[in-house]
Amino acid sequence: MKQATFRIGMTYDLRDAYLEEGYSEIETAELDRVDTIDSIESVLLGLGYEVDRIGNVKQLAKRLVNGDSWDLVFNICEGMHGIAREAQVPALLDAYRIPYVFSDALICALTLHKGITKDVVRAAQVATPDYLIVHKMSDIKTVELDFPLFAKPIAEGTGKGITAKSKVNNLAELQRLCRELLKEHKQPVLVERFLPGREFTVGITGTGSNAVALATLEIVLLEGAESEVYSYHNKENCEELVEYRLVPPSALKRQVEAVALGAWRALGCRDGGRIDLRQDQHGQTHFIEVNPLAGLHPEHSDLPIMATMCGVSYTSLITRILQSALDRCGGLQLAAVRHAT
Repeated sequence: MKQATFRIGMTYDLRDAYLEEGYSEIETAELDRVDTIDSIESVLLGLGYEVDRIGNVKQLAKRLVNGDSWDLVFNICEGMHGIAREAQVPALLDAYRIPYVFSDALICALTLHKGITKDVVRAAQVATPDYLIVHKMSDIKTVELDFPLFAKPIAEGTGKGITAKSKVNNLAELQRLCRELLKEHKQPVLVERFLPGREFTVGITGTGSNAVALATLEIVLLEGAESEVYSYHNKENCEELVEYRLVPPSALKRQVEAVALGAWRALGCRDGGRIDLRQDQHGQTHFIEVNPLAGLHPEHSDLPIMATMCGVSYTSLITRILQSALDRCGGLQLAAVRHAT
């Protein structure tokens, strides 16, 4: 993979920088630690690439206006504002014809909206719980789903807006929760049938027909955790409250990964990420949501955790993701082609 003078830029949202600007812990929950950036850069340097730390979308915009360019950008920007915030960096890079790692602007915008994501997945005949979207309180009158239900913000990640109250057992609870979520998050609420079965997350690398399941973890909530829900609190304190169990080769693993890969390919996700799934009372696996920009902290994020558990080093994980992007963009001839044009 090594190629002389191949320059990779890195775009990211540094959590500490936003905290210094006055944003809260919860507002910055999805953003990256500096050691995540250090770890990715270390791998890229070890592979022989020149690395340029760009930063967030505003810093990228300034660099582009000043005429800077890169052979490839390793993009992990989550964005801060707007329901399509994860699409902002990919859209800018597309405008300047600079290739990048991970999904494009269309997919990043689509997959952050959990309702539209489920529309696409269901159209591809991938199982997902019945659902509806609450834009305003009067929409609750249209709910025809049987309780218990599960409600969460339409466009948040890292468990934001998910608590022990997210599972609702009657209309009064649903009304209270939707009122709180609409007020606090200022976005629609996804209401779906609650699935009482086992919960899994599947790591995926590659694109399209080349995508493969890296590993499958079962998420087991321990004593002291908020029960039945993989909440923000449980995720933030996962070392004490959550056990991640690697699912061994089995019919269960094949079933779960088949659903995950079906959703990944239907949505057009690229290079690497995660699919979250849960089983119903009959043991049928359902798509819950996708993370096309999965966290890459080497010790804290789910994707690197599962890679380590199945014997794939952090360096190998980043290399697989990068190679998928290079293959999409013309492989190792990418830099020469761009310089020629």
